[in-house]
Amino acid sequence: MKVVHFSEGLPLTDYLAIEQDLVKSVAEPMLFTWMVSPTVIYGRHQEASVEVNEPYCREHGIAVVQRKSGGGCVYADEGNLMISFVSPSTHSEAVFAFFLDRLSRALRAKGLPAVTTAHNDILVDGRKVSGCACFTSPTGTIVHGTLLYDVNLEAMLQALTPGTDKLAKHGVASVRQRVANLRELTTAFEDIHALRAYIESFMESL
Repeated sequence: MKVVHFSEGLPLTDYLAIEQDLVKSVAEPMLFTWMVSPTVIYGRHQEASVEVNEPYCREHGIAVVQRKSGGGCVYADEGNLMISFVSPSTHSEAVFAFFLDRLSRALRAKGLPAVTTAHNDILVDGRKVSGCACFTSPTGTIVHGTLLYDVNLEAMLQALTPGTDKLAKHGVASVRQRVANLRELTTAFEDIHALRAYIESFMESL
């Protein structure tokens, strides 16, 4: 696949707009990575008032943005590598499976026992390190995902509002235990920039 690069430091809305522009005329699968300042992104079928701790986000200057793809609510900051994959195929399930397989393979190649789940997450030793979502248009498919390297997990827990069923089942403490930064799990990457370079190189070689 082709790896492309765009300006650094853009707001999340600009990167989502880039995806939408690419998918209009994409001729071959392409991927780009990016990072943003603290932002909560909620899915197409979600309501911010339900999924997001809006007072906390306002107080701490965390942007809140809705995306066109489905899936759950996520928190991103400079410690979270965002990955966008755009394909000319409109067979979204196949594109989604392809992306998840390649991303998990990239982690396994560095000795991490990464597996995918039915919820479109990637787990390492039972802990979530990546969540992904998909959007299909008449001209192609967009898959975008997170890869947690050194995310502020406390801010993540505060900014998101887990459903009462999740809290009742797991509790806040165990929700935290079910999410992990790659920095906690491996010394393979010196920093997030090394992770970024590795993911781009691995994906481009396929």
